[in-house]
Amino acid sequence: MSEFAHPEVLLSTDWVKEHLNDPNVKLIEIDVDTQAYDAGHIPGAVGFNWQTQLQQPVQRDIISKEEFEKLLSNSGVSRDDTVVLYGDNHNWFAAYGFWLFKIYGHPDVRLMDGGRQKWLDEEDKELVTEKPRVTPTDYRAADPDWTLRAFVPEVMEVSKKADKNLVDVRSPDEYSGKVIAPPGMTETAQRGGHIPGAKNIPWSSAVNKDGTFKPPEELKKLYFEEKGVDPSKSTVAYCRIGERSSHTWFVLKYLLGLNDVKNYDGSWTEYGNLIGAPIEKSA
Repeated sequence: MSEFAHPEVLLSTDWVKEHLNDPNVKLIEIDVDTQAYDAGHIPGAVGFNWQTQLQQPVQRDIISKEEFEKLLSNSGVSRDDTVVLYGDNHNWFAAYGFWLFKIYGHPDVRLMDGGRQKWLDEEDKELVTEKPRVTPTDYRAADPDWTLRAFVPEVMEVSKKADKNLVDVRSPDEYSGKVIAPPGMTETAQRGGHIPGAKNIPWSSAVNKDGTFKPPEELKKLYFEEKGVDPSKSTVAYCRIGERSSHTWFVLKYLLGLNDVKNYDGSWTEYGNLIGAPIEKSA
């Protein structure tokens, strides 16, 4: 069996358990909010609220470099630390955090395979409710790497020229326009459908039932053979609010080794509201 392109970025729950007392390993649970974290988390992990701490809800943007530095400084993280991220929803928001850490140039950030649910499913894995005591640091981030992020003008160009891979990772019903958002989700758009030329490859196709990523051979078959993603071309992934597409961005860039992959975090809640933006409604 071949390995992932960057196997070092994906850690097992056993590895995490073995390094719980390592002062150079910092655990961070990232969820849509902190309710799950407050109910019980991996010992030593701090919790990040995706809605309020990793994005600017008023501007609808990622947090600034200065805000990122403040968040990590207050969480006791230094640039020399190995940061291990995990979270709910099969690591949707943890993958978004991974993407954000890469944008701001953290040298060593990794993802716990299977996320929070995988840890909960294993009887020998402990949960605690006590928040760790942290010693604040003076974290300094790198200037943002915008090569990891796609904006509307580029997405429009990709759709028009059809010279790059455009991957819609939402459900088939969202892709076809049958629904605009999954049940219970509040972020929405005025129109349903997908960006013209986008291939529908739901994020869930890349994971096993326990939330862990499928082996390399299965992922290569899925993306390259069955769905027609050309590994020699640049790729843009999108979803509804940018968290599921972060998950697929991680798969394509770090597990399969595609060189140029961008996450369009504006996704359908931006594109589906744009005046004059062409859409398609098809299965």
